[in-house]
Amino acid sequence: MNPYISSLGGGLLIGLSAAMLLLLNGRMAGISGIVGRLAQGIGIVTNAAFVIGLMLGPVLFLGLFGQWPTVTIIAPWPLIIGAGLLVGFGSRMGSGCTSGHGVLGLARLSPRSVAAVATFLATGVAAVTILKGIGG
Repeated sequence: MNPYISSLGGGLLIGLSAAMLLLLNGRMAGISGIVGRLAQGIGIVTNAAFVIGLMLGPVLFLGLFGQWPTVTIIAPWPLIIGAGLLVGFGSRMGSGCTSGHGVLGLARLSPRSVAAVATFLATGVAAVTILKGIGG
């Protein structure tokens, strides 16, 4: 099987779910906003359904491919936790996360989303370059 099929399928499902949420509910499918509204008790049914749907993704993968998705994390837990906190902080500071800006913001040609995605990508390239230089 082509190793990119599951990634392609995942991307198509993300785009489809984001488009459906926007067309049917008029809401952006930015995960940070959805989880934030859920934590505040706003739109519980819609936001919970979206989050539960995300968590059921691996079950769908199992049904389609007969095995659980392979996830390998080689970074130490303190680094993962620190990175998660930085991403959460950046999402609030940038008025959205990669999914909101990258999937829907770019599709809407939002200048703020173009700037945000360029910043995400440049920062990612810089981080990998620096970490590869430190780690060898």
